[in-house]
Amino acid sequence: MVAVMHGSTGRSGERVFFLAMTVAILAAVLVGFARTFFLRPLFPEIVAEFAAPEPYFLVHGVFFAVWFALLAVQAVLVTFERVDLHRRLGPLGALLAAAMLVLGVVGVLIAAHRPTGFIGVPVPPLQFMVQPLTELLLFAVFVGLAVHLRRDPASHKRLMLLGSIALLGAAIVRWPVSLVMAESPVPGFTATDLLVDLFIVPIVAWDLLTRGRPHPATLWGGLALILSQPLRWLPSGTEAWLSFAQWATGLLG
Repeated sequence: MVAVMHGSTGRSGERVFFLAMTVAILAAVLVGFARTFFLRPLFPEIVAEFAAPEPYFLVHGVFFAVWFALLAVQAVLVTFERVDLHRRLGPLGALLAAAMLVLGVVGVLIAAHRPTGFIGVPVPPLQFMVQPLTELLLFAVFVGLAVHLRRDPASHKRLMLLGSIALLGAAIVRWPVSLVMAESPVPGFTATDLLVDLFIVPIVAWDLLTRGRPHPATLWGGLALILSQPLRWLPSGTEAWLSFAQWATGLLG
């Protein structure tokens, strides 16, 4: 029998759970980008080999780092019942997300325009563009829906988490462990995909524990994210996609 939590105990537990999820997401980002961004002076050899050479990506990195930090701060404010401050910071988060979308798309074009393409990626850059662009699209859709549904706290916080999880692949693939480079046991999915998907599992488990079923935002958002992982590659080798990618990167001159 599923134990469904009610009342103030359930609300308090949910606040703590979502705070823990934001901390876990932030930790994944810190670990992934520690050597090439946050602690780059300590790892000059790693920086020389794997960090993006363009100064643009320092600005890009700051905006994305602030997003994940703000995600955790917002969860802390709700946990300690400072919903008033949480709401005041909401417009800042929305503006930050919009800026990230622009910065992210430009960053993808810059990376694809390099003679060497994306760093450490053996896939041709015009084809690989589909990966980060899809992640940015999912981020935009989830966060846009979260902002629209801000008066529905249950949907809002789940969509915010899913939007942030959609961006985790870039951090996870940089974890200093061989796990992310292992061969995936699931056809169509990379090891990084599966590690990203693991961040959805606790949300589903929490919904089952507290609601008896997945929340619609968890169900449909989670499915959209998971199914996009193998499907996003389908158009990457088509003439239509390659023509679009060539045109887009050509905008940089």
